[in-house]
Amino acid sequence: MAWVCEICGKKASRGNQVETRGKAKYLGGVGTKITGITRREFKPNLQTVRATLPNGAHKAIRVCTQCIRSGSVRKAQKQAPFKLPVVATPKTGPVAKTVAKK
Repeated sequence: MAWVCEICGKKASRGNQVETRGKAKYLGGVGTKITGITRREFKPNLQTVRATLPNGAHKAIRVCTQCIRSGSVRKAQKQAPFKLPVVATPKTGPVAKTVAKK
């Protein structure tokens, strides 16, 4: 499985890891020196999420956290929300009393 977001296509990018030594000048030192540079890979923060597809089906997809936070992914509903049962109650009050007398 590739390290790619299925919504936006974000994937790993390459960069450098810079190793330094010394104390920064603004902290009172003589400055920092670079002692080594190695290549590294910056990977996106991918999460496996059960999402609702446009056709209504549910599927587990790998998406980045930015797509989840922005609302690009609609999470699958695990259970229908709880609803209180509706009970018919007799009307009480001055209007109900006048109707009952007739």
